[in-house]
Amino acid sequence: MPIRRSLRLVPVLTLAAVLAGCATGGASLPNANVPVAPYRDTVEFTGSLSVNYERDGQHRNDSARYSWSQRPGNIDITITGPLGQTLATIQVTPQSATLTQPDRVPRTARDIDSLTAQTLGYALPVDGLRDWMQGYATDAKGQRFTASPANNEVFTSDGWRLRFAEWQSNKATPMPRRIRAERSATANSGELQLTISISPAG
Repeated sequence: MPIRRSLRLVPVLTLAAVLAGCATGGASLPNANVPVAPYRDTVEFTGSLSVNYERDGQHRNDSARYSWSQRPGNIDITITGPLGQTLATIQVTPQSATLTQPDRVPRTARDIDSLTAQTLGYALPVDGLRDWMQGYATDAKGQRFTASPANNEVFTSDGWRLRFAEWQSNKATPMPRRIRAERSATANSGELQLTISISPAG
């Protein structure tokens, strides 16, 4: 190979190496093999949500911010738009889920995924998120999955492919910073891709 051509390839190969390192989702962190902290029943997060989904045969995308407050048996979520306006609030208890939107009658159902699909246009997997945002999931074999920066992908028992793509760099114990989730079409929802960024509240 001519020397000049080899030199031209150096930046390309360097970029490829950098991208490959990024794709590991934080495997370069000193604690890459350390699993996430023990699961907490009481926790609060804020962050952003980006959604690509199909509805009525068309591809759509939405983005919003959220606040998440979780207590034993209860979850309260507020979804806000880019200007800070409240788009929806969701309350989940062991008995039911209620979704409220401005100027609309609150809707209650047993199945939160179906309820959000009907009202928001995409199924927001609240039951899964309560685990995912702390680095846990139930895998396709029904086993408990515990993530780490070096072990950051899993297929879940309800059909999601998860990748814990970024991690908080200032935590002694690894904590997810960004999760990418995708799922094929179901009876309640078309193809769906979610990107969830996570920050501890407060």
